[in-house]
Amino acid sequence: MFSSLIWMFILLCSSVADENSIRDAVIFPSSSEIRRGSSLKRSCVLGRHSTPRRNANHIIWKLNHEPIPPENYNIVNETVSSVTIHNFTYKTARLKCYIKYLGKEQLLVHTEVKSGFPPEKPRNISCIYFYRDKLACTWNSGRETDLPTHYTLYRKVMRSGKVKSLGGDSTCESNTTSCTFVHPDTPYSDFLCFEVKAENALGVVMSESVTKSMGKIEKFAPPEILSVKKITGVKNLLTVTWKMPEKMIPSQDSICQIQYRNLYSNLTKFVTVPLKYPQKIGTCNLTGLWDSTEYSVAIRCINVNSIFWSEWSEEEKGSTEETAPLVKMDLWRVIESPNSSGRRYVHLMWKTLNNFPASRRILGYKVQYFPENNAALKMTNRSTAQKITLLLNEEAHIISVTAYNSAGNSPEAVLRIPSTHEKASQMIETVSTSLTNEEVVVEWTASKPEASEYVVEWYEELVTDPFGRSWQYVLNSTKWTTSKKNFKPFICYNISVYPLHGNKVAAPYSTHTYIQEKRPSEGPVADTAVLGKNEVIIRWKEISLDKRNGFITNYTIFYKPEGGKQLNETVNSDVLQYRLKSLQADTQYLVYIMASNRAGGTSGEPKTFKTLKLDKFDVYIIAVLVGISMLLLLGLWMTCILKKHTFKKVCWPDIPNPAESITVEWLLATSANSSLLKRVASEATTRDFEDISVLEHCFPVESQEGSLPTNYEGHVSERTGTNAKGMISGDKKILCNEENEAAKCFSPSMLYVITDDFTRSQMDSALTPVKEIQPTEMLANNLCGSQQTSVKNEENDAEEDFKVEDFNEKAAFNPYLKNSVRTREFLISESLPEPSMDERKSQSGVLPPLQQNGAGQSYITLDMFGMATGQ
Repeated sequence: MFSSLIWMFILLCSSVADENSIRDAVIFPSSSEIRRGSSLKRSCVLGRHSTPRRNANHIIWKLNHEPIPPENYNIVNETVSSVTIHNFTYKTARLKCYIKYLGKEQLLVHTEVKSGFPPEKPRNISCIYFYRDKLACTWNSGRETDLPTHYTLYRKVMRSGKVKSLGGDSTCESNTTSCTFVHPDTPYSDFLCFEVKAENALGVVMSESVTKSMGKIEKFAPPEILSVKKITGVKNLLTVTWKMPEKMIPSQDSICQIQYRNLYSNLTKFVTVPLKYPQKIGTCNLTGLWDSTEYSVAIRCINVNSIFWSEWSEEEKGSTEETAPLVKMDLWRVIESPNSSGRRYVHLMWKTLNNFPASRRILGYKVQYFPENNAALKMTNRSTAQKITLLLNEEAHIISVTAYNSAGNSPEAVLRIPSTHEKASQMIETVSTSLTNEEVVVEWTASKPEASEYVVEWYEELVTDPFGRSWQYVLNSTKWTTSKKNFKPFICYNISVYPLHGNKVAAPYSTHTYIQEKRPSEGPVADTAVLGKNEVIIRWKEISLDKRNGFITNYTIFYKPEGGKQLNETVNSDVLQYRLKSLQADTQYLVYIMASNRAGGTSGEPKTFKTLKLDKFDVYIIAVLVGISMLLLLGLWMTCILKKHTFKKVCWPDIPNPAESITVEWLLATSANSSLLKRVASEATTRDFEDISVLEHCFPVESQEGSLPTNYEGHVSERTGTNAKGMISGDKKILCNEENEAAKCFSPSMLYVITDDFTRSQMDSALTPVKEIQPTEMLANNLCGSQQTSVKNEENDAEEDFKVEDFNEKAAFNPYLKNSVRTREFLISESLPEPSMDERKSQSGVLPPLQQNGAGQSYITLDMFGMATGQ
C-alpha cells in the first residue's frame, strides 16, 4: 500500500517535470513594435529540454487565438520554426507559439506585437512668456504614431547673432505636445531659440530651430476692475476704473480694451484705452448709454510689442442715472366673447421697445380704463407683470397703460375696446404668406390707405391661452418679415393682421400657414354607410389638427374586392364622404383612405365591408309584388266569404236527395195533415193526365230522349197502384216500405209538378206557369197553404190510363235535373189562396224538420207527396 503511493507520487512528479520541459522556448526577436503595413517575422526557438522528445515540426503559430496558415511557416532546423505575416495592420495583437504534446496543443510562449508609425518632424512651435512665472511652449506633432512617443524641448539663447546653451535648465521633456519651463532665469530682452526632438521605437526626428523675442511672446495676467460708477446729474454715462497687474515686462507701454453690454439687449460694444509706462491705473468714461440701464463691464490688456492679450477680467456691473421712461409701450389686447349678462374678459399685454430701458429698472405699470362715454368712472390697476386681465361690461372702453419708476411715468399707450354690439369695419382685402430660406414674409392689401399702423398677431392654432400669442406693430408698411425661429415646424399657425386707426382697431384678416410640412401622423379611419348592392357610401372624419403636419390637399380612397384588383378614387380635401359605384353584388371589399399634404400621404386603418345581394329597389319591388298578391288573395278571400253561397251554387250545387228526405215522416207525424192527405188521394184518383203540366221549357229538345232511365215505365206503372193504397190506408209500415222502394226507383230526370185545384178547368187548355220557390218562401207560403187550400199531388190513380208515349211527348226534361239526383223543383200556381192563421198555427211544428233537411233545397218534389198518398 505504501509502495503504491510512492510510485504514484513519482509518476506525478515526472509528469510535472515533463510539463515544464515542453514550455522551454523563446520568441526572437523580442521587440514588440513594427511599422504598420510591413511584414511581421518572428521565430520560436525550442529549449534543450524539449529537443529529445519534440522538434520544430511540431510547432503551431496563432495570432489572437486564430491559427496562422502553415504555408507561412518556415522550419529553420529541429529547434527553430519561423513565421511571416505580410501587411500587418493590427494596432495590437498577441503572437503565440504552441507545440503538440500528448495529443494536445500546449502553449510554449507568446508575445505582444504593436504596429504604428515613426514620428514626424514637429512644427509650428509657439511659446508664451509669463514674466517671472513660466515659459510654456506647444507644437504640432503631425500624424498620430499609435506608439508611445517622447518629446524633448530645447531652448538656447541668442546673443550677438550667436546661439548659446543655457546650461542644465535648457531642456524640457514631455510625452505630449506641450512643455513648460517653470521660473526660467531668462532676461526679457533676449531672444531665445527653440527646437523639439520626437522619438519612438520606430525612429527619431528633430524639428527646425525657431527664434522668439521675449517681449513679443509676453502675456500677463488680466487687470483688476476697481469700479463702475455713474456720475450724479449726468445721464447716459458710466466711469470705469481698473488696475494693471504687477508681473509684466517693465518699460513697456500697454493697451487695454473695455467690453460693456446692456444686460437686457445683448448689445456688446468695445472701447480701447492706451496706457503709458509706468501708469498702473486706468480710467474710462462710457457714454451714449441708456438711461436707468444696468451694464456689465470687462477689461483685458496687452503689451504693445506682444501678440498675446491677457484673459478678460471678471465682470463688474453698474447702472446709469435713472430717468423717467420717455417712450410709450406697445399695447395689445385679446377680447373674449361676452357671457349672457353682456360682460366679457379683456386680456391686456404690452412690451417695451428695443431701445427702451430694461424692465428691471421699471418699478411697475399703471393700467387705467373707463367707459368711453363716461370718463368720470375711471379705474386704476397696477401690475408688475407685462399683462393683466380686466372684466368689462358691454360698453366701449378706453384703456391706457404707463410704466413708472422713481423718476416719473412713461407716455401713455392707449387702446379702445369696442362695445359688444359694435361691428368693426373691414379694411384689409387680402393677406398672403411666403417663405424664404430663413424668414417668413407676410404681405397684405388695404382698401383704405388712411390706416398706416398695423398689428400682426400670430399664434399656434391649438393654443387657447390668450397670453400665449405673439404680436408686433408695423408702421407705414404693408409687409412684415420675421425669422423662422419664431415658428415651430409642422405646427399650424394663425396669422392675423389688424389695421389701427388712431386708438381704434378695425376688423382683422386671418390666414393659416405652416413654415415646414411633413406627412400626416395618422390617416383617416373609413366608415361605411348606406350599403347597397352595387354601391356604398364611404365616410371619414378629418384628421385632428395636431396630426395633420401640413395642409391636407386631397383624400384617396383605395378599395379592392376579394381576390380582385385594387382601385382608387381621389377627392378634394373638403370632401368627407364619397359614393363608390359599379361594385359587385354580394362581394367583400377592403377599403382604406389616405390623407395627403405637400410632404406626402398617410393611410388609415383598412376596413372591410360586404355589398348586399338585394338593394332597396329590389326589396321595394318584391314588397310591392307581395303586397299586391296579398291584396288580391285578401280580395278573393273576402269575395268568397261574401259570395260563398253563390259560388257554392255555381261550383258545388247542394241538391237534396229525395231518398234522404224526411218529408214523409213529417207528413205522417203531423196529425193535422191526415185530412189533407185523404183529400189529395180522393182527388188524385179522378184526376186525368191532362192535369199534369210538363216543364217543356226546362229541358232541351235534344236531351229529351234517352234521358229517362230504363226503369221509368215500370216505375210509373208501379207508382200508380202504390200511391193509391198509401193514400187510402195511411198505414205507416206500408208507407215506410213504399219510401224505401221509391228511393230505389228515383230517376235523375223524373218530373215533379203541382197544379192548382182551383184552376183545374184552365189547365186543360194551357200549362200553368211555374214559379220557383225558395226554401224559406216555400215553407212559409206553399207548404203551409197546401194543407189549407187542398193542394194535391198530380200523381193519382188516373196515371194507370196515362201512356208512356204521350208523356214523352209532353215532358220536357230539365237539364239541371238531368245531371243530379239531388235537384228537385217545386212548382205551384201563382193563384193559390193564402192559408188562414189557424192552419199556419197548426203547421208550426212542421217547419223545423223541413228547414233542417232543406238547407240548400231549392225545389220540393211531387213524389215526396206521392210516397205518402200512394198507400
